[in-house]
Formats: sequence, structure tokens, C-alpha cells
Amino acid sequence: MSSDEEVHPEALNWTPAQAPRACTLAGTTVRLEPVNPEAHARALGAAARDSRDPTLWDYMSVGPFPDDNDFRSWLETTAASRDPLFFTVIDQATNHPEGMVSYLRITPTHGVIEIGSIWFGPTLQRTRQATEAIYLLARHVFEDLGYRRLEWKCDARNERSRRAAERFGFRFEGVFAQHMVIKGRNRDTAWFAMLDRDWPAISTDFTTWLRPENFDPAGRQLRSLAAIREASLPVTPPIHPTG
Repeated sequence: MSSDEEVHPEALNWTPAQAPRACTLAGTTVRLEPVNPEAHARALGAAARDSRDPTLWDYMSVGPFPDDNDFRSWLETTAASRDPLFFTVIDQATNHPEGMVSYLRITPTHGVIEIGSIWFGPTLQRTRQATEAIYLLARHVFEDLGYRRLEWKCDARNERSRRAAERFGFRFEGVFAQHMVIKGRNRDTAWFAMLDRDWPAISTDFTTWLRPENFDPAGRQLRSLAAIREASLPVTPPIHPTG
């Protein structure tokens, strides 16, 4: 071992990650496209104001949007942004925009990136397409761009987002109290992360869950992602007392 390695045992053979760019990420049931207000505004606006989910915007920093003009103005802002870098989630079967996701707090030097600003219209929620959208974002981060750490953050009161983070394989790291002021209210932020060394096992669980044979003709899952993950965990041998 060199003297430098002795002083700095945590030293890395590190090459900074690549910044994500506006590109299309295509899966089997869904694809993520750069936001295009001309092509996406009408369908996304309808999904954003779908009354079947009246709490959709409760924990978001923007919204709700009272009319098409308000939503279109915001969508044009997202289309011009590069951090956050927004994508429209489009159902492959119907070619219909159903929601949005983004990369944000993009730090290639340290290999850290976050996914957030996630909103899915009611028809996309709790579907194979929604899960595949998150899988596509994570796969691109780790396998194409070379990041070390993928983060997920949400309002600590947002139980739906917290459950989703853990279901997708993110590890809870704690709550940052009084982290932000959103819409004039205090926000404590729940912090989750996924690391590059975790990704191979998480990726296998995702792809197992996403297989067509895991769904019945109505599109209902036969095995949950949580059950698949639990089954894939290494078995710890029991500890037998001595003496």
C-alpha cells in the first residue's frame, strides 16, 4: 500500500459522472420524453386537474393549476429548465401523456443526483407503467451516466411518497427538520437514497417484477415488488447459543 493510500484509505479511482441530457428513455410499457408543451400540454393539463386525486398537488412546490393557461405557463418553464431536467411520462400502448418526472440537484463531480417533482395522473398511479418510469430513471443514472448516489426527498408528512421510495428500493436516511418553506408552510424533509453498489440487486428485483408473466390479463400484479425483494435477500443463518 502506498503512503497516500495509508493516509487516505477512502481514496477512489473516480471519474465524474455525466450530466443527464434531454433524451428519450424508452421501456416496454412507458417512455420518458423531454417536455414538449405543444405536444403534451393538453393531455398533461387534463391529468393534472383530474378530480379523482384531489390531493395530487398538496405536497408539491407548485400547483394546483386552476386553468389551462396557468398550467401551460408552468409547463413552458419546465421545458426550458435543465436542472431540474423534466420528462413527460407517456404510456406506450396509448401514446398518451400521463404525468411528469425530473432529475434535479445534479452534481456530476460528486456523482450525486436526485429524482423528484414526480406527479402521476390518476390513471398512471399504482400501475406497471408508473414503476417502470422510476426504473428507467434509476437505470439511466447508474448504468449510462455513472452516478454513485441517487436521492429521493419528500415532505415528511407525505406518506404516499415515503412508501413509494421504500417500495422502489431507496433507503430511509432521516428527516431534516425545517428544511424548506413550501407554499407558506414549514416542510420537514424525509431523505432517501440508493447507491451504485445497491443497484445490481435492485435492478434485478425491478426487472423480475416488470415481467409480463407477473401480471394477470387485467394488469394486476401477481407478486409485489416488496415480496420479490424480500425473497431475493440473502438468508442470514440463525445464531445458536453456546454453552
